[in-house]
Amino acid sequence: MGDRLGQKGPAGRRRMPFLFLLSLFSPVLPEQIRYTIPEELAMGSLVGNLAKDLGLGVRELPTRNLRISAQKKFFTVSTENGDLLVSDRIDREQVCGKKSTCVLEFEMVAEKPLNFFHISVVIQDVNDNPPTFSQNITELEISELALTGATFSLESAQDSDVGVNSLQQYYLNPNPHFSLIQKENPDGSRYPELVVKTPLDREEQSYHHLVLTAVDGGDPSRSCTTQIRVVVADANDNPPVFTQDVYRASVRENLPVGSSVLSVMATDLDEGVNAEITYAFINIGNVVRQLFKLDNKTGELTTGGELDFEERESYTIGVEAKDGGRHTAHCKIQIDILDENDNAPEVTLDSESKHIQEDAELGTVVALIKTRDLDSEFNGEVFCQLKGKFPFKIVQDTKNTYKLVTDGALDREQTPEYNITITVTDRGNPPLSSNRSVTLNIIDVNDNAPVFEQAFYLIHVAENNPPGASIAQVSAFDPDLGHNGRVSYSMVASDLEPRALASYVSVSAQSGVVFAQRAFD
Repeated sequence: MGDRLGQKGPAGRRRMPFLFLLSLFSPVLPEQIRYTIPEELAMGSLVGNLAKDLGLGVRELPTRNLRISAQKKFFTVSTENGDLLVSDRIDREQVCGKKSTCVLEFEMVAEKPLNFFHISVVIQDVNDNPPTFSQNITELEISELALTGATFSLESAQDSDVGVNSLQQYYLNPNPHFSLIQKENPDGSRYPELVVKTPLDREEQSYHHLVLTAVDGGDPSRSCTTQIRVVVADANDNPPVFTQDVYRASVRENLPVGSSVLSVMATDLDEGVNAEITYAFINIGNVVRQLFKLDNKTGELTTGGELDFEERESYTIGVEAKDGGRHTAHCKIQIDILDENDNAPEVTLDSESKHIQEDAELGTVVALIKTRDLDSEFNGEVFCQLKGKFPFKIVQDTKNTYKLVTDGALDREQTPEYNITITVTDRGNPPLSSNRSVTLNIIDVNDNAPVFEQAFYLIHVAENNPPGASIAQVSAFDPDLGHNGRVSYSMVASDLEPRALASYVSVSAQSGVVFAQRAFD
């Protein structure tokens, strides 16, 4: 049944397979195996022994012909011992992005008998990415009239890792005038704010040099730093103020490029140049800058690229408003992407028996079917069906896998071949569907006895006939194929003894021609 929970593998990693094997007499449910490995394992590293966890002996492996069915094959199976091995680089950040849980799911196909085994491999994050700042030096202008306790947003660092390995804490070098607080975005990411601790005096000190450090929670931890140059500016009585701290919008994916999402607005009680406000992004990555555009004069946010729910479901964007005197204010924009049914489901035949015997039992697996729909919720829920009436049916195995099985008697002599169309349809509005065709050839079995063209033959023979002459021919037909349909003839019953009969007549085993063995009187 595989290694016990928590057992250490050869590389010292924790390996956790979970196996649910079912009795032959229990309801038909899929076997499931689950492993846990860290990312970035070397190629050839052991994940688990599939043969052992499936209850297969080494001698069975050649006939079962285990193989992996997946969109991208990160793993392979050893044909010698059934080990599941890493066959390609697994970069968790590239495979799953910022998802909190990263699971690679695929099917293991076995033959003789044909079956699916469902495998899940949880990819654990390792601390292979340090936090990074986009700039080495940031200049921040603060009025000398800034009140004690006033806060100013700083650039946040980016960290591709997740969980404890992601960015956890910010630190500021000791300074009598400033301190640091850490806040959290709606998506859980952290960002720093600079706090004025004591009044500033431009005449006393016009610049302050600070060092901001970002540290992740890995073991050992990784960090990065950026310098902050605070410019103490002459008095500008009023900073700008946003009408909301957080602006929220929900937009559908595939919104045309250039569509308006929302507008942010900040006001300033000053007059003239000190009241002129400009808007800019803050604390966002390059990907978000490509997807959204911000008018620096009006504060209108528009789409700059195509939004795709399947790639990302939400965005948190920081916006800074700066007045003519360089006072700033900050707000957040939370954008939720709504899914549309813009992906047709896909259907693939993972393995198929193109030939099936006509005496196959009911429920014999003919093909293994996999479906895939990139949409979510109802748009991503699919059902699989056959078009037309056939002695076959589709049985659901898991959410996205099915089996094509026999559901009636097969008769090659009546129907030697079936052309079947499998249709997969999602539950979106309007629904989308895809088709896949299967051609099944029925293999002949010897299920028909030969039949004579006549049940009774009456033969008239002239007396004094020459011995060896042909006196009649019998004919029988067998609808089976090949050697199953080859007919041979022999004498099996008579009112004479066998030896006596053989002295009168004989029959050709191949042609059915009857010969006289003597002259009749």
